[in-house]
Formats: sequence, C-alpha cells, structure tokens
Amino acid sequence: MTIPRQKWNPDFHLDPPNQPASLHPTMEIVRLGIVGLGNMGKAHLNNIRTGKVPGMRVTALCESVGTLPALLDGEHPFTDVSAMIHSGHIDAILICTPHFSHTTIGIEALTAGLHVLVEKPISVHKADCERLIAAHTNKEKVFAAMFNMRTNATFKKVKDLIDSGELGQVRRIHWEVTNWFRTNYYYATGGWRGTWKGEGGGVLMNQCPHNLDLFQWLFGMPQKVRGFCQFGRFHEIEVEDDVTAVMQYDNGTTATFVTSTGEAPGVNKLEISAENGRLTVVDGTTIHFQRNRQPMSEFCMTAEAAFAMPESWSIQIPVDSTGGQHVEILQNFTNAILKGEKLLSPAAEGIHSVELANSILLSAWTDATIELPMSAAEYERILIEKGEASTFKKTVVKAKASADDFAKSFR
Repeated sequence: MTIPRQKWNPDFHLDPPNQPASLHPTMEIVRLGIVGLGNMGKAHLNNIRTGKVPGMRVTALCESVGTLPALLDGEHPFTDVSAMIHSGHIDAILICTPHFSHTTIGIEALTAGLHVLVEKPISVHKADCERLIAAHTNKEKVFAAMFNMRTNATFKKVKDLIDSGELGQVRRIHWEVTNWFRTNYYYATGGWRGTWKGEGGGVLMNQCPHNLDLFQWLFGMPQKVRGFCQFGRFHEIEVEDDVTAVMQYDNGTTATFVTSTGEAPGVNKLEISAENGRLTVVDGTTIHFQRNRQPMSEFCMTAEAAFAMPESWSIQIPVDSTGGQHVEILQNFTNAILKGEKLLSPAAEGIHSVELANSILLSAWTDATIELPMSAAEYERILIEKGEASTFKKTVVKAKASADDFAKSFR
C-alpha cells in the first residue's frame, strides 16, 4: 500500500534543493526534520526546542498547510516530504505520520542518505518491515525506532533479572494490559482510526506496539502463536478491540497476552513464573519478587514430602526512576550519529513486535495456530483484501475535547 503525498504549496519558501550534507568527525549538531505534527510530532518538537536534547536542532517541518504556519519558529517549512528529504536542510528525519506511510517515507529517506528515526510501529505489516529494513544499506547512517519504553527503569530491571539468570528459566508468562480503554468518541474523531485501510489494525497496532516490543525484548520470539480476536466488540469500528493470545516456545515456556480498549477499569500486570520464583510487575512501576530459596524443579525432585512447598521470600525490588522515555531515545539517536553510541532501539528490531501483532491477527482470521516466522506475503495479501473489500461506513465527528484530552494518548 502507498500513501499519496501532499502537493507542494508554492506559497511556502524553499531554498534550491541539494544533497544532504555528509557527516564528518567535526560535526557538532544534528539537523533534524520532523514529518507529521500530530500529538507525538509536536511533543518531540517541543522537547528539542526547549533544549532537552543537546546536539540536536530542528531545522525543517513537514505538515499540511493549515497546521504548519502556527508551528514554525524559524524552521524551513514543507508540505511535501520528498522535498524536505532532498532539500539539504536536514541530516536526519523523524517520522511521526500515520502507520502505512512509515515504510514509503523511511525508504526514501534512507535511500537519500539520511539518518532515520521512526515512530512505532515501524510499519503496519511484516512485508513492509522487510522492505524498510532492506533499504538500510548504508550502515554508517543511523536507523532507529521510538521504542521509548525500553528506557523504563522497571523493565530494564526485569530484563537484567532475566538475562543475569536471577530468575532461572522462565516457565510461564502472563501479561494482561487492558488499561487502554477508549470511548467510541475517540475512534469517531479520526477518520483513519479503527479501519483496516487507514490504521491497519486496532489495539494491537495502535496501543500495544510498546508492550509487544517489550515482550519480545524480554522473552524473545515464540515459535507458535494462537490468537483470539473480537472485532468491533465494544466500538463502532472494524478492527480488533479485544484480544487474547496464547504463545508457545520450543523449550516448553508458554505465554498469554491479553489486551482490550473496551474494558474498564483496566489493569497492566505482567507475571513471570520461573525456576527461582514469581515476578510480578504492576503498572510498569512496581516489581514484586516471591523468590524461592531453592529452584522449584530441584525441590520437586528432591523433597521427601508429598505436599511440601519450597521456602520463598517476598521481596520488593527498588527502581530508581521511570527513565528518560522519548527524550532518552532522541538523545541516544543524536549520540549514535555524533559519537557512535550504541542504539537502545535499532529499527531493525521493530519487525518483531509487528510480526507478533500480525501473527495474532492472522491466527484469528484463519482460525489456526501460526508458526513463526510467519508468512509475510499471506498476511499482506489478506490485509490489503480487507481494506479494499471493506464496506464499513464510519461516522466521523469533529473533536470537541481540549487538546490536553487527546494529548493523553500517543494516537
């Protein structure tokens, strides 16, 4: 699928195009262009303008004509992203546009020799992810994704506990993340929301990319996925708003992932059952560890008592802070360009969360267990067919709520 580009407005000033400046060891500032000035685009712009990202300066903005003039503060204005990419005014681009356009804009920017930072998800489906990642042929150019939850101190601690072996082998995972409640009004205020052709999915594609990225970052990719999805169960939409997925790993570990935009009050609770005990993370801020004094398998095979349980200790694991979130990812992207710092969220890893979302939906559509890696071509074909064959008529209303109300959501 391609997204039509907006027409260039000749009333806006544009210097003669030239090639982007090549980077060199003495480079001190990253000139950034932002395309898409919705909630997240504006938030990133404000963070950079207020000096929260040393080494980065916004030099160009690309958005519709009606929105752009009020946002400008000396940046070069564009209404055609291709013109901005080839203008010579930027070294890097931050893509904050609707999901489907991430692929086409990203490919053009990488091909033109820019550094690229793309909002989540990196693409709508696996096949487009593969196309986008394949365009990153010049490894001197930094290609990152905005998976800011990787900076969260709580989940960094959980990853350390897993990777260090403190938990022992993980046996079972259950993540219930239903605190994504949305009203029908929320969907009605955006013509692209809640449609296959406009959004490419529902809660899995819009609200849960961060959760799914954290899931694969912590536990790796499963080998089998069975998804149970309900479409438009709670809202007047055609995409999924209620999901239960079951996953299997070859080593015997199983996992469940539950999410919804129609459940209130919701909860965000991650439970990990492992050899050395049970770890519970609530709301991404509190870690509780019921630690076994002896690994459960060892106790099971050596205890000479029928109903004995291994001794366990209740531990509250301290976490220092929530992490730098979006600002930390922006700073890491900047430092990777200027200083060669290792990326916290390489864009190439973004394919994994997309594949998890795609496999859950494909399983629901085909009523079958999906083995990973999944068929990217099959999913792309079905998704395009759904968009083209859709007869869904959506009622769109003009938002009456304050801007702050919608700023509470990434999308």
